[in-house]
Amino acid sequence: MTKTPSRSRKRTTAPRPSTELTLAVAAALDKKAIDLVVLDLRKAAAFTDYFVICTGANTRQVQAIADGIKEALARKGTKPSVVEGEGRGDWVLIDYFDFVVHIFTVATRDFYGLERLWGDAERVEVSA
Repeated sequence: MTKTPSRSRKRTTAPRPSTELTLAVAAALDKKAIDLVVLDLRKAAAFTDYFVICTGANTRQVQAIADGIKEALARKGTKPSVVEGEGRGDWVLIDYFDFVVHIFTVATRDFYGLERLWGDAERVEVSA
């Protein structure tokens, strides 16, 4: 019996998120971030590859999430280029060039609606 040549299927997979992005997500979840979403902005005309968007129940938790992310990445030698909003605590932005983390209080996240603004962006599956 002769073997028929099989057709090889070209399989395309999206590049995996960076280790730093994965660490940031894990650190946010470790601090009990609510409703965490990762948006892939690589196909959009954006200044970064990913947005990590999450919520803290109050300003104290927002700050704890931000601190947890910065500490986890600092242990790997990665420091943010910009951190904004730490003084107020209702929206903390942490810029790591390849991805930007947005940590909101519930009301502030609802008001600004980043997911709506970047509605064309693909959501990346996040496992707990």
